[in-house]
Amino acid sequence: MSSQIVNPAAVPGRFGPYGGRYVPETLMVPLFELERAYELTKTDAAFQSEFHGLLKNFAGRPTPLQFASRLTAHLGGPRIYLKREDLLHTGAHKINNAIGQGLLAVKMGKPRIIAETGAGQHGVASATIAAHLGLDCVVYMGTEDMARQALNVSRMRMLGAQVVGVEAGSRTLKDAINEAMRDWVTNIRTTHYLLGSVLGAHPYPTMVRDFQSVIGREAREQILSTERRLPTHLYACVGGGSNAIGLFYAFVRDSSVKMVGIEAGGRGTGLGEHAARLGVLQGYTGARPGVLQGTYTYVLQNADGQIAATHSISAGLDYPAIGPEHAWLADERRAEYAAISDDAAVAAARLLARTEGIIPALESAHAIAGLIERAPQMSKDDLVILNLSGRGDKDMDTYSRLL
Repeated sequence: MSSQIVNPAAVPGRFGPYGGRYVPETLMVPLFELERAYELTKTDAAFQSEFHGLLKNFAGRPTPLQFASRLTAHLGGPRIYLKREDLLHTGAHKINNAIGQGLLAVKMGKPRIIAETGAGQHGVASATIAAHLGLDCVVYMGTEDMARQALNVSRMRMLGAQVVGVEAGSRTLKDAINEAMRDWVTNIRTTHYLLGSVLGAHPYPTMVRDFQSVIGREAREQILSTERRLPTHLYACVGGGSNAIGLFYAFVRDSSVKMVGIEAGGRGTGLGEHAARLGVLQGYTGARPGVLQGTYTYVLQNADGQIAATHSISAGLDYPAIGPEHAWLADERRAEYAAISDDAAVAAARLLARTEGIIPALESAHAIAGLIERAPQMSKDDLVILNLSGRGDKDMDTYSRLL
């Protein structure tokens, strides 16, 4: 059955009250330029052909939809399918968006791209497409994340990117974005900012979603071919939210499909102990609507409106805001969001490794833990697609230390 939910945004870039373009005047010109260029690509046959050609022959799409038979048997509840984005070139879904924006940079005549990264997967994807297209690449990364993700730092440098460590603030993703935006303001004529998630000012949340929506389109076609019906549940981890919206978007109008986003519950419910922007029903504190880095959405902040510190064992989930489309889906109760602790995510990663022979990224492990937690309330008639957004190579130091 199809729901009646329709994005009410008469103004492009709005998701209900969320989204928008809250940036200094200097950035309005490149944002308008980017929006125009992106709109033209939708009807540009040559661009679309090159984009889909690279997704297939460079990134490795389509990715499999794998029936997780032993995990299904272990949990004793729903039939579980894994959307294997971890099998893509560079090891995560981030390459889908990087290819699209890399081609846009070429189309706009920008020889230099800059990017931010937390877990390093978007940085690696950006460096990869820059090398493939012959573009200069600078990646900003908090030094805390550089220490956690040393392997990805080495990969980016091997690919020819300059990795700039950010010492400001919490030395994580939020601070890396701040530095990238400062660079962009200074170099807007030659530089495209390859933003990695459904965050920031319009057109980024819409554009990144569109580039990632291939995940859900494939998954929908694959599950209908295999099971002859739609899934009852979708699961995905949510940092900024690009892998989740990439899976969800093809199913938004299907009210029979429950969409579940899993955030980082960290090590406690108090402000500064987690990164759960929509976890208020679980007692996670600090989130309310506000503006951060160009968009209006749910933001973790203190009583004075200052951006709060966050914590997650996963470098890709510890951002203090969530993509504006997710904020709107939560308000509309079209999607459910819940948080999972560090410990539960690590335990879920070990379970997947030992039942299916797949070591997931710590980010994806949160989604697995969310499903494990809810499986006892589900039936054998339920059918789940879980987005395995990345592989765990980058997190082996953390896993080996904790396990």
